[in-house]
Amino acid sequence: MQQWSEKAYAKVNLTLDVQGKRPDGYHDLRMLMQTVSLCDTVTLTATGGEGLRVTSDLEYLPTGEKNLAGMAALAFFRHIGRPAKGVSLHIRKEIPVCAGLGGGSADAAAVLRLLNRVYGTGLSAARLEEMAAEVGSDVPFCVRGGTRLAEGRGERLTDVSPLPPCHVVLCKPPYTVSTGAAFARWGGARSAARPDLRGALAALAESDLRGLARFLYNVLEDVLPVAASDVAHIRGALMDAGALGVVMSGSGPTVLGLCDDAQRAGAAGEALRGQYKETFVCEAVGEV
Repeated sequence: MQQWSEKAYAKVNLTLDVQGKRPDGYHDLRMLMQTVSLCDTVTLTATGGEGLRVTSDLEYLPTGEKNLAGMAALAFFRHIGRPAKGVSLHIRKEIPVCAGLGGGSADAAAVLRLLNRVYGTGLSAARLEEMAAEVGSDVPFCVRGGTRLAEGRGERLTDVSPLPPCHVVLCKPPYTVSTGAAFARWGGARSAARPDLRGALAALAESDLRGLARFLYNVLEDVLPVAASDVAHIRGALMDAGALGVVMSGSGPTVLGLCDDAQRAGAAGEALRGQYKETFVCEAVGEV
């Protein structure tokens, strides 16, 4: 049986702002997003059988069409007018689940890129992003990756200057934060603080990593529940270890720290890993 594989890169939010709630129930967002080298691996096997099969190495994750990867495969075959059969997808997980790192979205995006390659359909990134928007809000960004401004539900992407080469320390506490609950808390609080997106974009345009680090900000961090106190602890530990700037990614609870020095990033990761198992030292990744 033939097999093909594709990397599914995690995403982080350098900034996240909530503009308001939409009539469709979603929120209008404005986010500066970045791909990092922490990744899952999606493997496609041509089985020659009937139907679509999706599995992973984590038993508690949804399988088949209930998995975002399965939804992405169905969207792809629907768009090219072919039945979704004879395909088995297996996901080897490295990205923490429910962590604000877009693991499921990354897997779905990798499936779209992989099927486009294996079936030789030659679809453009823009066309794949259209399919991706049907699957989930972060999936269009994960199709292309790199450094992008994402707006709307996250499906409207604008190219911006790339993040300068750097090291990214990711640290996830041993619990999850509900995305729905996070947005509900934001709706009740409406913090007046907002990311300085103009400043962040200007720093990117000048390849000024230290300047950008001053503008990292996520409004959902302001409305974390009391039980998520580890976020503040991790922030402090990363800053003490020499990170240029820190911020929570997505609805959390993963915190990221930007470092311009590999040794410093490694030391920060090692120090945090003693308390938080899901700590990773990775790098920024360009367009995938």
